[in-house]
Amino acid sequence: MTNERTNERTNERLEEVSSHSLDITEQNIEKLKELFPEVLTEKKIDFDKLRLILGDEVETAPERYSFTWNGKKQAMQLAQQPTVATLKPNKAKSKNWDETQNLYIEGDNLEVLKILQKSYANKVKLIYLDPPYNTGHDFVYQDNFHDTIKNYLEETGQVDSDGHKYSHNSETSGRFHTDWLDMIYPRLKLGRNLLTDDGLIFISISDDEVSNLLNVMDELFGETNHLATLIWDKNHSAQAGSFKVYHEYVVVYAKNVNEIGHANSENNELFEAGAMKKASGRHSLGEFTFPKGTRFDAPDGKEIVGKTDGVESIEVVSGILKAENGKTTEDATIRAAYTQINQMQQYFYGDRDGLVDTKGQEIVEFYLNSAGKVKVVKRRSAESPQTTQRWGSQGPVSTKLAELFGVPDSPFDSPKPVGMMKTFIDWYTEDEDIIMDFFSGSGSTAESVMETTASGQLRKYILVSLPENLDDALKVAQKDAVKTLETAIDVLDKLGRPHVLTEIAEERIKLAGEKIAKGENVNEDTFDPGFKVFELSKSNIKKWNAKPKDLNEQFELLANNFEESSKSIDVVYEIMLKQGLDLTYPIREIKVGDAVVYDIAFGAMFVVLGDKITSEVAGHIMKQIADEEAENSVVVLQDEKFINDSEKLNTIEQLNASGIQYNDILSI
Repeated sequence: MTNERTNERTNERLEEVSSHSLDITEQNIEKLKELFPEVLTEKKIDFDKLRLILGDEVETAPERYSFTWNGKKQAMQLAQQPTVATLKPNKAKSKNWDETQNLYIEGDNLEVLKILQKSYANKVKLIYLDPPYNTGHDFVYQDNFHDTIKNYLEETGQVDSDGHKYSHNSETSGRFHTDWLDMIYPRLKLGRNLLTDDGLIFISISDDEVSNLLNVMDELFGETNHLATLIWDKNHSAQAGSFKVYHEYVVVYAKNVNEIGHANSENNELFEAGAMKKASGRHSLGEFTFPKGTRFDAPDGKEIVGKTDGVESIEVVSGILKAENGKTTEDATIRAAYTQINQMQQYFYGDRDGLVDTKGQEIVEFYLNSAGKVKVVKRRSAESPQTTQRWGSQGPVSTKLAELFGVPDSPFDSPKPVGMMKTFIDWYTEDEDIIMDFFSGSGSTAESVMETTASGQLRKYILVSLPENLDDALKVAQKDAVKTLETAIDVLDKLGRPHVLTEIAEERIKLAGEKIAKGENVNEDTFDPGFKVFELSKSNIKKWNAKPKDLNEQFELLANNFEESSKSIDVVYEIMLKQGLDLTYPIREIKVGDAVVYDIAFGAMFVVLGDKITSEVAGHIMKQIADEEAENSVVVLQDEKFINDSEKLNTIEQLNASGIQYNDILSI
């Protein structure tokens, strides 16, 4: 019966790999259907029923608070439009391809974020962004609401254009703020999907758009998830009207504030704190009996009787509170406004091992000072950072970059301090966490992650940068930007590289990695100076890029469905993305006749490509599954390249017999 069913379905064609990135709208609708099955009417959502179920949570008043602008609807739709674009690997531009866990992606971050939805949803712990500040002079992405990948290819010179180039968002534009909002909104919406439940996002911004950014973030992340707006005191001013401006901002939001712990502390030193407060409605009085032998930092013979004076007073209600050799002589019950009475109970009368405070910091000791007040000794592993921070001014950052390249001036405009981003990483990330920056510009985020890995902590990064043409940017540059761009172009000329932003950023990452490697106490087991370069491109599969217009084109697709410039490995990575696999997973090639079996992530997926494919590939796949003890393997076949339908059917039957379900056998 199984063979008959398989034969029947094979004649109908195998189910194909999805050609599009994750359809977010469809995904959200499916979630609604799962949560509220009663709102389905003929497989459609009855919105009136949904409103009834949600009751008072649905706002229906004609006058309500809202944040909107001309083009918001299109910006929302833009984030939800799937793409057939892909990412092509470029090993020549990469460093340590086979070892590294880091990704550097060249392309419009809007398209890239769509492509990454399946593979990296809920996997990124921390996002840092330094988007255009919209000062009137910085680059602003020009999105096309109808065909974003075509727009990207035109702007980067990969296809013919009609003269449309990168532009600056002039302050004289009637849509100055609107254009910026159209750009930032869909990118932040897609970025949120990639964060883990306990993930955070840090965004640098200036006064020009901070209010709009906060409104956008409140809408996308929720007001309650706004952790802080940090103020970077740059200790360096720029005249702005009547005031000198010494600051920029870093807006901080959590994906879910309830999942966020306290910021990590690297100090790990012992520190003391009070374990009492002034009695109030928040801190009520309670009684606690301190056993004989409790540490009492008072001169021998000192005794406290009754109630003491002061804000944090104590009252000895029974026993004797007397010091001898730095300890209490008898049990003493004291009434006070305690803040950690549960931890005190465990420390004195329970198991002290693993005792921590509400921040997760180790409690080492509770004791009484000379006034009888309770003190606690902890090992610092968490902190509550100030909202004002000093990471230095812009000048030293640019000077360091100039020295790194061996040139008089920095080849990057307004690079952010590595120390600032490393601070965020230290605060909120742990081993194996992914840090992402999809406005990566100069590549400072990569350097901060490398420094972290050099210190013995495992981290990975995903950087996305637009390959901006520096010659075009120079044509419209103003003031200091001219010198910066000329320096960058001179550096690239000496390296024999194209005048593109990503080229010099990749060089900066390589130079920074070499410099860090020469430092002291570099942990070779965790240090990762490498990165895999991927480039945004149209799909490698012809039928996914366009529908054939006539019969001749259909025959061409049957003969060769891959684009002429595409390599087999390009197709493999595209399928990995469409199926939601991590781009850093290992890939092993196994030659089987004229075909190649690509074993991805030790049997998680097999992709079979090549000419004259036979059922012999099934045996190799089954052997690999057995050797690697793989489970839930997916097999993707280039089914048009089988020598005949009989061999294809035989392959599927063998795979089914090995336990691979028909639904896990796909075609391209």
